Formats: sequence, structure tokens, C-alpha cells
Amino acid sequence: MNYRDYYNYENNNYNKPNYVSTTNNILDPYEGFIRGNMFSDLYNGYKLSKPVNITPNNKQAEILTTIDSLTFALIDLGLYLDIYPDDKSALELYNYYKDSCEKYTKEYEDNYGPLCLMSNMPNDYFTWILSPYPWENEANIREDSNV
Repeated sequence: MNYRDYYNYENNNYNKPNYVSTTNNILDPYEGFIRGNMFSDLYNGYKLSKPVNITPNNKQAEILTTIDSLTFALIDLGLYLDIYPDDKSALELYNYYKDSCEKYTKEYEDNYGPLCLMSNMPNDYFTWILSPYPWENEANIREDSNV
């Protein structure tokens, strides 16, 4: 097979999933996150010869890194499922990662506060609006009106 035939075969063979039919070559969320690709045989290092590991400094950073990894996995698997919606094993993995991400997000928000504006927090969480604003605090008001 010459180059032109090979190129046409590889780029025009749309009917078969050419890289994923089972979850065997899908990386775990952290590995996919640091590589930028959830599929082991599609990784191209480009300028990085080796992906850089993320080392969290504390429990909060560790949970946040897990959430970031799971969110990345959901996005990448979601893109894959847009193309191959009949891949049941990828869909099961997607749902498992979604449940895990929700669990870690709840743990994070219970311990450290909301991650986004849409977070499910109690109505009295944002109590900062009940305190005086900085310009209303008498200690910040100068008696000298010449300034």
C-alpha cells in the first residue's frame, strides 16, 4: 500500500471506531489530566517529553486536583461519546466518573466552601453581606477631613 492509499484509508474510514471499542485503552482520570488526553494510544507529547506530575500540598489541593482530573475525564469522554454514542463501556465509565466527581465536589464544598456560583450552599452561607463594608467601618473613617 502506498502513502496515498494509506492516507485515504486512515482518514476516510469513518465507519469504524479506530481507537476505542472498549475501555481497555482509556487512562485513569489523573493520568489523562496530566497528559491532556484520556486515550493511551492517542497521546502525542508535542513539546513535553514526559507529563508533569501534580503534587498537592494539602488535603484541599488534593481534593481539587481529583475534581479537576474527573472533570477533564468527563469532558474528554463526552467528546468521544458524541462520536460513538453506542459504546456502552465508555458510557458506564462516564457515569462512574460523573458520580465520583459529584461526591468529591460535595466533600470539597462541605469542607472548604463553594466551587462556583451554582454550588448548592445554604442560604446563610454568604454572611459577608451582613457585616459593615470597609468604608462603613468607623475605624477606617478618618477624622481629618482634609485628606
